[in-house]
Amino acid sequence: MMYSVQTYGYLDLVEGVRQLGGKYPFLSAHVIGQSVMEKPIIALRCGTGPRLIHMNGSIHANEWITSALLMRFVGDLSAAYYSGEKLCGQHVDQLCSEVTLWAVPMVNPDGVELSQRGVPQSHPWYPQLLEWNGGSDQFSGWKGNIRGVDLNDQFPAHWEEECKRRGITSPGPRDYPGPYPLSEPEALTMARFTEALPFAAVIALHTQGREIYWNYRDYEPAEAEGMARRLGQASGYQPVKLTGSDAGYKDWFIQHFRRPGFTVEAGYGENPLPMAQFDRIYVELQPLLLEALKL
Repeated sequence: MMYSVQTYGYLDLVEGVRQLGGKYPFLSAHVIGQSVMEKPIIALRCGTGPRLIHMNGSIHANEWITSALLMRFVGDLSAAYYSGEKLCGQHVDQLCSEVTLWAVPMVNPDGVELSQRGVPQSHPWYPQLLEWNGGSDQFSGWKGNIRGVDLNDQFPAHWEEECKRRGITSPGPRDYPGPYPLSEPEALTMARFTEALPFAAVIALHTQGREIYWNYRDYEPAEAEGMARRLGQASGYQPVKLTGSDAGYKDWFIQHFRRPGFTVEAGYGENPLPMAQFDRIYVELQPLLLEALKL
């Protein structure tokens, strides 16, 4: 699968989905919702097993490299399943008969596009976005969706406390939790999607720090820490017991379902991580994601 040299955007995702769907008849694409700007939010289904695992990327706009990483993994898993060849030294045909992966590679397509391309004067949100960005036309650091809401502060898991902690009361590049939980169509889409399917565990891909966050206010099941250690051993990433954070996707999943949820901070550096780091990050991440299918 080819990626553009500098970025990986929504059109790259759509083309990647088209290529994978045309090559592997057992892989299916599903539109599970729309962004504010009515871009379809796409989920990929791979495998036939009764145990369901979910992975997502690009909840934060300037962490768009996670979409490319997740798409590469779906492609590699599908290729190994199709050909019978090994992935990370393991045959996956048995695994894919036991597990089904549901991947949402780009939760925040509008934000990704804004972070990568900026905003032309013809854009319907141009005046507001420029104002929310402090008058700057440089949007590479933008984390939120097109309405300036941080989608990983949107979930109903002690949301009010996250609002107090953030202290951000209006739209902007980052850290605004929105007017109320699940106010944004992207966050609402993810909540409804997650409620509709009985996921055994979820992985939310972010950048950066080479860390794995596995807990939430002691709501996590007893086995979560051991699972995080397994993911850490596979990747070299450090499992971290995190405090002082609420309203994230994995926080809500853990609290709502009492099942294992993990935020994986891939790579290291300053966001947005450049595509020049892609191969190095993927070497670490591929065995972690494969191990996650066995959780």
